[in-house]
Amino acid sequence: MQERCGDSKYIKNIFLEDYKLSFCAVSRSYGVANVVKKIGSKVPGGLWEISPEDEKILDDYEGYPSLYTKKYFKHNGEKVLFYIIERKFEYKRPLRRYVDIINEGYMNCDLDREYLRKRLIHYGIEL
Repeated sequence: MQERCGDSKYIKNIFLEDYKLSFCAVSRSYGVANVVKKIGSKVPGGLWEISPEDEKILDDYEGYPSLYTKKYFKHNGEKVLFYIIERKFEYKRPLRRYVDIINEGYMNCDLDREYLRKRLIHYGIEL
């Protein structure tokens, strides 16, 4: 995150409640990270403080608004942004190099890699 968004500041790890991590494609032959509504599930993630300039950089990187849309939830009274694919999609296996980047983010934020490992099993991928 800090490589992409120079003003960003890591705050802490939190969970996005009632979602699960999935890999989806709208028009590609491979999946990209997405969160899909699933009551009772939760996705670990890092909470970052970002500047308006960083948000514009992330919008471009994430393909907003053509691929991902923005959603928000409240955490301790603060509005938290996350990106989600809401268009019609198919579940697709992600590319190995993409998985490695996500895994690196999990390690950098000390997120639960066992959760990531279990989600990747559904796509025939091992960490």
